Amino acid sequence: MPQYPTKAYKNLDFLNSAPARHIRVLCEYEETRQRFLRHGVHNTLIMFGSARTPPADRAEAMLKEAQEALALDPAAPDKVEAVAHAERMVKMSTYYEAARELANKLTAWSDGRSSGRRYHVCTGGGPGIMEAGNRGANEAGGQSVALGISLPFEPGVNDYATEELAFEYHYFFTRKLWFLYPAKAVIFFPGGFGTLDELFETLTLVQTGKIKRPLPLLLFGTEYWDSVLNLKAMVDMGTISKTDPSLLHRSDDVDEAFSWLVEQLEALE
Repeated sequence: MPQYPTKAYKNLDFLNSAPARHIRVLCEYEETRQRFLRHGVHNTLIMFGSARTPPADRAEAMLKEAQEALALDPAAPDKVEAVAHAERMVKMSTYYEAARELANKLTAWSDGRSSGRRYHVCTGGGPGIMEAGNRGANEAGGQSVALGISLPFEPGVNDYATEELAFEYHYFFTRKLWFLYPAKAVIFFPGGFGTLDELFETLTLVQTGKIKRPLPLLLFGTEYWDSVLNLKAMVDMGTISKTDPSLLHRSDDVDEAFSWLVEQLEALE
């Protein structure tokens, strides 16, 4: 009887080995490219922000539960802290709702155009602000992209992403490429290390001219960003130029942010 050894491209032991890493990297690059081409994704509007930001109804329910628990044991330090945390989440939930509304408006605007580019909202696929972006696009009846990443504390892509445009990456750098390569605008909602990583990486690419095309960058949430970023200090110390802070447009209002983004996008077509 003839033997049929396993072909190399079906050999999972080999494909998951260190010598085949470059093949896995190419898969994450090319499979994304082919899916984008197949579904007409050429221009994306990126939304970054905290995975920990809850929707308003969930935050309010959390606060109510924490307050009821505190009422039963007013001196318990953990219950006092639980109320304080829930109050912070209620405040932060306004950003979830803003991201959801902005994604909705941008998707409806793009899908309602009779000419010009078609834009897709794109997020990192997780919970929080990412979920809000995909949710807003979904509620507008449109498609959206979710570039998920395998993390031990984030199980899979959120339920609002378009199934055929949902991805799960292993390598951060291939995911980062597909965030920015088709991006035509980037919106930063309040977030943590990951959001700051994407913010400064994007600013560096624009500042150094590695991204040569105009790329509108929006910071949403002035109170948060003013407390976290001190760009004036960087200007004063000479580590960035006086004009660098102008790379970022700031907004606290969904309608203003939407109008500014549409104006910028239409001017670039």
